[in-house]
Amino acid sequence: MDILATIAERKISEAMARGDFDDLPGRGKPLALEDDLVGVPAELRMAYKILKNAGFVPQEVELRREIMSLRQLVDTLDDDEERRKKRQELDVKILKLSLMLRRPVDLDDFSTIPALNPESTASRVLPLTGNIPE
Repeated sequence: MDILATIAERKISEAMARGDFDDLPGRGKPLALEDDLVGVPAELRMAYKILKNAGFVPQEVELRREIMSLRQLVDTLDDDEERRKKRQELDVKILKLSLMLRRPVDLDDFSTIPALNPESTASRVLPLTGNIPE
């Protein structure tokens, strides 16, 4: 153990002996861990957490937001030609998402997830790692 770790351990032990940690909130309860990084490999979790805290989102999430927004727009359009164009745009985005996930997309699977709300503050997008047609 290096000298800084030794000093830190000694300070923590002294504080515990004095009872400095006895009245902390959540004492005796399990830690609330973030479940959103469960599928991320351990060596990438810190990087993902930093990017998430900075407001970056994976392109998959941004694409889902765009799909939800386009679905709502298509439902409200009165002009048939405009609806057709937006429906084509929606179909392309659904295809991209399906290719990205390597499985068919059921839009009802994610329509109620709050994190995918188009009004969310996170607007920056991480690049895709796969080859998806533009």
